[in-house]
Amino acid sequence: MSKQTSFFTSIKRLYPHVRPILPRLVLGLLSALLASVVALSIPQVLRVLVNDFLKPGGAGSAVWISAVVILVLGIAEAGLVALRRQFVINPATTVETRMRVSLYGHLQDLTVAFHDRWGSGQLLSRAMSDLNFLRRWMAFGAIMLVVTTLTVAIGVGVMFTMSWQLALIFLAAALPIMVYSFRFRRRFSLVTRLSQDQAGDLATTVEESVHGIRVLKAFGRSREALENFNGQAEELRQTEIAKAKQQAEFSLVVTLLPELALGVGLVAGILLASTGELSIGSLVAFFATAAVVAAPVEFSGMLLAMALTAKSALDRHFEVMDTANTITSPSAPQHPRELRGGLRFEQASFAFDDGGPLLHDITLDIRPGETMALVGVTGSGKSALLQLVPRLYDVSGGAERTGGAVRIDGVDVRDFSVEELRTVVAVAFEDTTLFSSSVRENVLLGAPEPTEAALDEALDVAQAHFAYSLPDGVDTLIGEEGLSLSGGQRQRIALARAIAAKPRVLVLDDPLSALDVNTEELVEARLREVLKDTTTLIVAHRPSTVALADRVALLEDGRISDVGTHTELLARNQHYRFVIASLDECPKDLDSELERELDEMEEAGEARR
Repeated sequence: MSKQTSFFTSIKRLYPHVRPILPRLVLGLLSALLASVVALSIPQVLRVLVNDFLKPGGAGSAVWISAVVILVLGIAEAGLVALRRQFVINPATTVETRMRVSLYGHLQDLTVAFHDRWGSGQLLSRAMSDLNFLRRWMAFGAIMLVVTTLTVAIGVGVMFTMSWQLALIFLAAALPIMVYSFRFRRRFSLVTRLSQDQAGDLATTVEESVHGIRVLKAFGRSREALENFNGQAEELRQTEIAKAKQQAEFSLVVTLLPELALGVGLVAGILLASTGELSIGSLVAFFATAAVVAAPVEFSGMLLAMALTAKSALDRHFEVMDTANTITSPSAPQHPRELRGGLRFEQASFAFDDGGPLLHDITLDIRPGETMALVGVTGSGKSALLQLVPRLYDVSGGAERTGGAVRIDGVDVRDFSVEELRTVVAVAFEDTTLFSSSVRENVLLGAPEPTEAALDEALDVAQAHFAYSLPDGVDTLIGEEGLSLSGGQRQRIALARAIAAKPRVLVLDDPLSALDVNTEELVEARLREVLKDTTTLIVAHRPSTVALADRVALLEDGRISDVGTHTELLARNQHYRFVIASLDECPKDLDSELERELDEMEEAGEARR
């Protein structure tokens, strides 16, 4: 949760967004204020009517004139209210849209580490619910809060001109309201923030359950998921009830005290009128004015609640917007003299923010056009190492650069512009993420030239020919996260997406794990053709994937412990033999395999001679 700030400190941060529409908001405020002034003038017409015309000998036509004047004032008040809406609604929606787009853009820029920490529902509630409420507050709540305050001030001033005694009685009710308002503000701010955070958590739960519906059904955990959701929903309900109770108590106070003051004032006013100190017309006008003033006073509870909720929404919005993006482009980006795809890790170290060091002094050279397989036991940091290349994470040390470096053709990846780096490097993850669009749009997402030829080649290499037989072919919408496809189909589409990007460096996080053996062989054969000029770093969880590589790097205890060909490592590294054996579903006799591969190498050498 962000640190507590004052109301005006939080609201002041909205000014840069509101500044372009400020003239329209001011016109809306003036329209609303004029509507209140017109409403306050109606009692004065009644005072003149009672004092001057509703007495023996008064002109009857004056009644009709007064009625017409009141009707005109009423129409003018309604027109001004309508005008206020016209002035503010469209600009307020413009601000809402700009803030939403700005938030979305910032979320796209923020690091993967940020998204690892934040629940998607919390971000969704900030982008939708909070900004929607801010728009309604800008268009209505803020203007009416100012108008209400001025209406009460002007109304009380008018009441003093008619009877200072009665005005003091009415004003006496304001003191306890002011004291109670201060207490209400502090308590309501806390419960409002709690409510908004709980709503975000609830949205996260819904999203996780929808995305994981297959798992919940497969394991028969729907009832448990429902019970968990019910518990969270009940917590939110209790918070909303507490919020409603506080608002109801405040409304009770701001409604009851002015009404009591009016009751006491009525008695006092009758006594003053009986002694001639106050005219009947002034008494009628006083209470008509008090009725006009009492309405916004009673309304102030809701307006104050809206203002406090808006403050909380702003705090939540800027809680995200104030998060700095630590992976940015340098002010003067550098470029390799010749982009060949050479990849080098120089004493690179890495640790997650909430954990200990994961990678230590990684030093590894991958030659341009070479395919390097990365193997290691589960949890050794293989995926983390891959994500350092496109700067999804940065090596430790940050700007001080004390945690080593990752270089492409001699240039530190932190010296590339982020946009250029991610055109040079393409990634395919084991856990595929597809978007709710067509196969074509998913495959050509990062393609430099999104042509039909590029699409066909990528689908062919990834053995994703099934896409042509979908109901609408490659234009078939594949649904949210591609869940209408099988795991192997999703993985092939993701691999095709990486291939279509035509990168100089291709990073593959075991992209073939969901494929059957025959399909994997076909994919590997085509990959050998298209990867001959592409530097490839591939995490291998299968011996067959290791066979695709020119060399193999062994990751052990967060360090590269050995590098060589598959045969060389089998011959000299016991831990490598253990890792390769653990990758197979049916462990092999590695000594026999080594002898066979050595025999094949000898035969190949004799054939060359």
